[in-house]
Parts: sequence; C-alpha cells; structure tokens
Amino acid sequence: MSEPPITLEEAARRLGVHYMTAYRYVRTGRLPASKADGIWLVDPSDVRRLGRPREAPSGRASRRRDYPRRLAGRLVVADEPGAWIVLQDALAAGMPAEELYLDLIAPALAAIGDDWAAGTISVAQEHQASAVVLRLIGRLGPLFRRRGRTRGTVVLGAPPGDHHGIPSALVADLLRSRGFSVIDLGADTPAESFTDAAEHAERLVAVGIAATRTGNDDGIRSAVAAVRDQGLAPIVLGGAAVPTPARARQLGADHHSASAPEAVELFDQLAQQRNRPGRDQPA
Repeated sequence: MSEPPITLEEAARRLGVHYMTAYRYVRTGRLPASKADGIWLVDPSDVRRLGRPREAPSGRASRRRDYPRRLAGRLVVADEPGAWIVLQDALAAGMPAEELYLDLIAPALAAIGDDWAAGTISVAQEHQASAVVLRLIGRLGPLFRRRGRTRGTVVLGAPPGDHHGIPSALVADLLRSRGFSVIDLGADTPAESFTDAAEHAERLVAVGIAATRTGNDDGIRSAVAAVRDQGLAPIVLGGAAVPTPARARQLGADHHSASAPEAVELFDQLAQQRNRPGRDQPA
C-alpha cells in the first residue's frame, strides 16, 4: 500500500534543506509534486529517491549553513556594514542572488521573528533589523536587473495598515530577474495607490498584495476591492495573514501565493496567459 503524500514543508524537513530550496527542486523538476487546494504535495518515495543533496566539502557546507545565523546576529544589533560583509561573503562563495534572498535573508528574518515571538529580542531590535534589510535589498537590487524588453508590469505592495514592506521588496527583485517590470509601492499602501499605479502601468500583468498583519481584513479588502472595481488585472494575495487559497478568495482575490517562489511562479503563469497568441490584450 502506497504512503500518503506529504507537504512540501515536510519534504524539506526530511531532505534537511530549507523550504525554499525544496521548492526550487519542484520548479526545476528534480522533485515531482502536485498541488491540492493551493498546497504542494509530494510522494515520500520521491523524497527518498532524491535523498539528501550532495554538499560541498564539509567546511564550505558548514559556512553556507551558518550564513543566516551570522546575518541575523548582525541585523539585530543594526550592524549594516557587518551584515553587508556576510552577504558579500556568500556571493563570493558562489551563492546566486536568488538564493541570497531565499536561503539567507528570508531564513535570517524568520529566525529574528521567532526570537521576537519568544521574547529573546525586543520589538525595537526586530524593527531595526527590518530597516537594515530594506537598505541591503536596495544595494543588492542591481544584481536582479535584466536587459531587454520586459514581459509586462506587476504592481506590488502591502495593504493599508500593514507596515511590512520587505515581502514585496524581495518578490519585486525576484520578478525583475525574470524580466518583469515591477512597481513596488511598499508598506501601508493606500487602496487608491494600487489603482493609480495599475492604471498607468505599461502592459499590466497582475497586482500583488502582500498581507502580513493579522486582524487587518478591512485594509486588505479595501485594496483588493479598489483594484477589482476597476477591472484592471488579476489580483494575487499572499503573506502570513492569508495562509490559504480559501482565505484569499474570501478576501476577494483571484489567486493565492504561499511563498515568494510561488508568487514568482504564479506571476510567470499569468504573464504567459496574458501574452498567449490570439488573446485580447488591454489597450
């Protein structure tokens, strides 16, 4: 009798890798997976077949695993030069820019969030770490620029009342590396700003709303409704405050994204649909 499928999170745990790394295995075809109600499911036998990925020599592998902890340590004391050195070390060791975001910055921020929830760091330290990360992302941005004609424009931002701008900033650069033009409106974006940006965007693909603050349903709904009322583009909703596709639909969105890599994949699919031959294009 075959084993029941497991989630991608559990597959990542069994492989001993970060969720974002396991997701890349799915995206590149190394790990077969299917989606059910927006959740990636994996056959345990495929996980065993893949096994734990071969690592670089032990010293180098150990340093690679150490990067998020080192970065988190620099961020909580607002040591921007020190944090920048960690990122430069990772780049010099051969870590691609996309992995820098998904396997270094994102885990470091998650660790800081866990420490704040556990009461081992203060809310001030959590905020100063976020401020430093935004500046570091600004410095790293040129690594993600791609020349040539864009595949269309994606508008991103956090809804009114949500003061976290890092999720949309990370996704914005990942999309730029895939050839998209991105308008990132940042944190606490007024609903009308989403519609204004979307109305003036060239070859608009979709509008993405990153909602991290729970209890902010009114703010999320206002942003979604503002875009939907104008019929401007598909609306993608994700973030910690929107954990499931059902919740995204309840808040009025067309699509749900559970993570940054899934968001990139979804926008890629929407761009392909938009640019399909014979499909009516907006003026």
